[in-house]
Amino acid sequence: MELSTSKPRIVILDGFTLNPGDLQWDALEALGWVARFDYTPEQEVVARASHADILIVNKTAVNAAIMAQLPDLRCICVTATGYNNIDTETARQRGITVCNVSGYSSDAVAQHVFALILALSNRVYEHHLSVQQGDWSRCRDFSYTLSPIHELSGKTLGIYGFGRIGQSVARIGQAFGMQLLVTHRRPLENEAIQAPITELFRRSDYISLHAPLTAENQGLVNWELLQQMKPSAVLINTSRGGLIEEADLRRALQQGKLAAAALDVLSQEPPPADHPLMGLSNCLITPHNAWASVEARRRLMDITVKNVAAFLAGTPQNQVV
Repeated sequence: MELSTSKPRIVILDGFTLNPGDLQWDALEALGWVARFDYTPEQEVVARASHADILIVNKTAVNAAIMAQLPDLRCICVTATGYNNIDTETARQRGITVCNVSGYSSDAVAQHVFALILALSNRVYEHHLSVQQGDWSRCRDFSYTLSPIHELSGKTLGIYGFGRIGQSVARIGQAFGMQLLVTHRRPLENEAIQAPITELFRRSDYISLHAPLTAENQGLVNWELLQQMKPSAVLINTSRGGLIEEADLRRALQQGKLAAAALDVLSQEPPPADHPLMGLSNCLITPHNAWASVEARRRLMDITVKNVAAFLAGTPQNQVV
């Protein structure tokens, strides 16, 4: 194929998670010549991106060695909020603009948090299976439960990290009648709901993690902190797997230091089959899909297209480098 040099060359290296086939790339294709790949193995990145002016990546790593072999590269657009897969210092040195997308999945993630909470508290699907297996038909009473069901109203919802997602989770919690407790790196206007991390873990019935992973909070949720939890409490993580020392969480779950955990993220994704949190009856795990509603992915694509258009217009937006 003969490529037009009058249009910018845009290469999407790993577009499948953003668009598995239910969205359209038309708006991006209107901005330049576009090459799309669902996945790109590490050894093929340079070959596929060799003539790219703009790279669009999700999790594909773009390091110094790769950038050195891409002389035409002017911009990297990350289809995510996190951009730790990009060597930003090298990008800065080479004059390569890096843009990300934030805020697109706040509602989707907050919804998933409560899907996890309700899955543990009400066990709707387990009750459905029980009915289908004939347990209700054989029951002496008109009603039964597989385990105690507790109301969320009046329970304390502890939130670690109070950005857009944390605030969305808080609003839903308040609609359920939950009491809020927040640990955040900056003072809040409502000082009454703010607490140190140890107090958050000690007082909360449900703890939901919503902070970006940094060197300071890597492994924050460790054995010492888990021992502060109520035996009836639940830990939810839809943020980053690295916030939790997973071996410590397994031990705590096995010893009843907390009632359950519900996780959408792990330290290694996909996880190995022998991951320490696999196979525990009180650990619910979903495959990092809290962000992936159709609406959130559509917003992500729309903002990415706007990032590309803004860069081409000479006015970059959502620029991290």
